[in-house]
Amino acid sequence: MKIPILDLKAQYHEIKEEVDAAIKKVVDAQAFVLGEESLALESEMAKYCGVKYAVGVASGTDALILCLKALGIGPGDEVITTPFTFIATAEAVSLVGARPAFVDIDRRTYNIDPALIEKRINKNTKAVIPVHLYGQCADMDPISQVAKRCGLKLIEDCAQAIGATYKGKKAGSMSDAGCLSFFPSKNLGAFGDGGMVVTNDKDIADSIRMLRVNGSYERYIHSAIGTNSRLDNLQASIIRVKLKYLDGWLKKRADNARYYNKRLEDLPCETPYVPDYNIHTYHLYTLRTPKNKDKVMEFLNKNGIETRTYYPVPLHLQECYKAMGYKKGGDLKEAESAASSAFSVAVYPEMTKQQMDYVINMIKKAFA
Repeated sequence: MKIPILDLKAQYHEIKEEVDAAIKKVVDAQAFVLGEESLALESEMAKYCGVKYAVGVASGTDALILCLKALGIGPGDEVITTPFTFIATAEAVSLVGARPAFVDIDRRTYNIDPALIEKRINKNTKAVIPVHLYGQCADMDPISQVAKRCGLKLIEDCAQAIGATYKGKKAGSMSDAGCLSFFPSKNLGAFGDGGMVVTNDKDIADSIRMLRVNGSYERYIHSAIGTNSRLDNLQASIIRVKLKYLDGWLKKRADNARYYNKRLEDLPCETPYVPDYNIHTYHLYTLRTPKNKDKVMEFLNKNGIETRTYYPVPLHLQECYKAMGYKKGGDLKEAESAASSAFSVAVYPEMTKQQMDYVINMIKKAFA
């Protein structure tokens, strides 16, 4: 049996008629850049995330970059974030001329450890970017308290966590701004790249709208050096169809995760830890084994079960950040430990019980 980490064809098959009709509507109208579908999606996403404003952009990476620019982050500034995330989080900081400052993660949630943030703050620190990794929120209350006390901007990287909640609040609604990704593999994915900034701050929303169209509020009149970063109507129309199904898909992911948890609890591996205050959306179902991770993954892959490590090399050890001087075995040991011991298997909502049972049986055999 073949079990991919994600089966987008299965998802498309279930909503094919609606998606095809939405695409046809845009094609027939020949209105591709911004426009009616994009505006409607922005309104729907703002409502879904529990914020006042949402601004569509070309990718999740652009959402981070434009958000940092809108908040005035640039050369000479430092931004605290996690080393255990996709490169885009730190890359966005670097691309606006600032410097990422890495803080280690909480061992159980894989998210940034709030207790370690304040000691990393210095006179150049201007912002904090917690990442809601794998589909659940970082511990936002203590992070927000530190940011407020120290006068720092707060940006949520919600690329993997749309729909997740923390103490009843949606991801993206607990900061100056939240950044979403609609990359196809995300729980709410487009048919290509796409992203969005969500915020309760009108000035930030207006600034993002200006920056995404080459720094222009008015055509051919440019107020700032911006970029071309617009969420096109085709992608917006597809996301609008999928948004109607999102909560149902998230519930099915959570059901699948619980099914895994119960049947894997006696194995020498850790299933996902979820604090009481969080609702996890399981963008990824991540297991952790104290030893032989590579052998376990190799066994599963040979038996048709795709596995992946998110992420095998923490950002502080990446070649592109070598000049920052971080060394293996230094202050970011939890991130390094997670990279060497965690791996993910499929949890997508279209999985059948037969498929999940096969994954479970093969995991048991792998550890045996």
